Amino acid sequence: MQKIRKGDDVVVIAGKSKGTKGKVLRVIPADKRVLVAGVNVVTKHVKPTRQNQRGGIEKREAPIHISNVMIADPQTGEPTRVRIQTLEGGRKVRVAVKSGEQIDS
Repeated sequence: MQKIRKGDDVVVIAGKSKGTKGKVLRVIPADKRVLVAGVNVVTKHVKPTRQNQRGGIEKREAPIHISNVMIADPQTGEPTRVRIQTLEGGRKVRVAVKSGEQIDS
């Protein structure tokens, strides 16, 4: 079970965007990287194509390493570690270590 998934609210804990909060747009497990909204924004020169007639310079998010982000605690919004817990029915859920609150609904 992955500890960080698409749609999670995360806090960047290292790098030039340290302290920034954002939503995970995409997880790339093969490279151990995540794409976070508004974090690690780079400029990319794009050639004109059939879909993009104009081309030009675009700003887009680049992936950052998964070790540089932590899940935001659902209660406080501070970075927290994640624990996997098994419920009575055998279902596994993610739990925030700081507050003990379930992250999965």
